[in-house]
Amino acid sequence: MSFQAAIAKLNTPVKELVVDFTENGTRHVGEAEKDQTEVAEWIEKAGLPDVASNANIQSLNTTLVPRTYLVNNNLTAADVAIYGALHSHFSKLQPSQYYALPSLTRFFDHIQSSPIVRPFGSAFTTVDFDIENAPAPERKVEAPKKKEKKPAAAAPPAVEEAVTETPVAVAAAAPTDKPQKTEKKEKKKKEAGAEQGGKKAAAKAPAADEGEPVPSMIDLRVGRIVDIMKHPDADGLYVEQIDIGEETGPRTVVSGLVNYIPIEDMRDKFLVAVCNLKPANMRGVKSFAMVLCATSKDGKEGGIELIQPPANAKPGDRVYFEGPEYQDGTPLSQLNPKKKIFEAIQPGFITLDSREAAWVNPTTKSVHKIRTKDGICVAPTLIGASLS
Repeated sequence: MSFQAAIAKLNTPVKELVVDFTENGTRHVGEAEKDQTEVAEWIEKAGLPDVASNANIQSLNTTLVPRTYLVNNNLTAADVAIYGALHSHFSKLQPSQYYALPSLTRFFDHIQSSPIVRPFGSAFTTVDFDIENAPAPERKVEAPKKKEKKPAAAAPPAVEEAVTETPVAVAAAAPTDKPQKTEKKEKKKKEAGAEQGGKKAAAKAPAADEGEPVPSMIDLRVGRIVDIMKHPDADGLYVEQIDIGEETGPRTVVSGLVNYIPIEDMRDKFLVAVCNLKPANMRGVKSFAMVLCATSKDGKEGGIELIQPPANAKPGDRVYFEGPEYQDGTPLSQLNPKKKIFEAIQPGFITLDSREAAWVNPTTKSVHKIRTKDGICVAPTLIGASLS
């Protein structure tokens, strides 16, 4: 089903919301053809009379457990259509009812609070959720399963053993000239294999993350928080939408900063994001980057601050390490967790007496400041702080 055919089935307020949000289907409808098909399918579901039935609500809550958005982790018309279709239902729910739908409630509140959606949703009043008093989710622990002893495998028939061992016996009993011929053949095969392997190795480019970890392998970029909320299932986590200049829209990032930085001090803030860590699931929400912060030399109790890019920085600006050996380096597309590249570099991150962020080479003790083309990145107040 096409996008236009799908929205034709929506009720008027929801249809107008989706049309305005997508500029009549020209934006937020999916980049790839597969995504566009999924978006249209979700919009079609939003137009069904039973979209808010108990079965569909429960199914949607389950679907959203590991997701922030419905299609390919990007905000699309699918999310807006489902939000609009469920608005009337959610506006009537009591706390005990939406507490029972934690993933769907998180999703609904995130969409209605999105600065990208809000300008088009004037017909949809904000639904207030009492998240602060939500009960702690119950975690069911399954009893360990008892391991049953497997019966010992039957010994293979003696004939099979004889067949298996026959080549060895023949080789041992053969005249001396035959093994020499065999060895020569094997040697030729090995030499031919080595020659072919050499050609293959020459044709294949070396892996980008080979060798010692260096800071230029880390993809740092300027970001701006365009939306933030407390994680519905974890008291100490924020769920942020961070614009890092990508056409696909903001990235979802989960940060454990609730107890250290007030939410008011996070909104609309510019920051430095680590963008090539492997995405991680944080209590049901997938995080696609990490916020770079300075932690006091006295520990977290001494304070945590966002590392700030220079005043003229824009979302997506490249952040790099000073020095000819690093400043022109190309970051890896994704850091391999098994190689512990970030973990090897991170101990050298520090803020100088000038509050400037830097990496100190542990071998040469050379200092490489962290900067954009417009200037050095700094911590607001912390000196001698570690960065992570």
